[in-house]
Amino acid sequence: MDWNERYSAEDQPSLKAIDEFVNTELWSDMNTFLRESYGVEPETSYSCCSGQPGWNVKYRKAGRSLCTLYPMEGFFIALVVIGNKEYDEVLEVIPECTPYTRALFERTQHSAGGRWLMINVTDEAILDDAKRLVQVRRKIKR
Repeated sequence: MDWNERYSAEDQPSLKAIDEFVNTELWSDMNTFLRESYGVEPETSYSCCSGQPGWNVKYRKAGRSLCTLYPMEGFFIALVVIGNKEYDEVLEVIPECTPYTRALFERTQHSAGGRWLMINVTDEAILDDAKRLVQVRRKIKR
């Protein structure tokens, strides 16, 4: 059963239920990275968007989106929006990313103030790409 069919808009899943559905260390790693690096907590949100409907997990810092994570069975999608402000820096980072992420960036059209990268996080290298792109959106302060 697809994620969006498991929980209706009125039936919010717990973070534990989401963890169990995704069932990969990549998910745990990304959530830990976001919490520890930025001092933020996840917000579950329901989306009626036809592109990726259902419950998702959002991370924001100082009112600004870091990324949105969409649960999938065995992996997840990380939405990272590359705005006009970050665009030049991303052009420097993208060549260091995996071929998958570079190709995704190239084929994603610029719209609504940026490129909305829906990154299928299926392995550690792509996870590292997603983390790197989040860090372009907002630097980690140590």
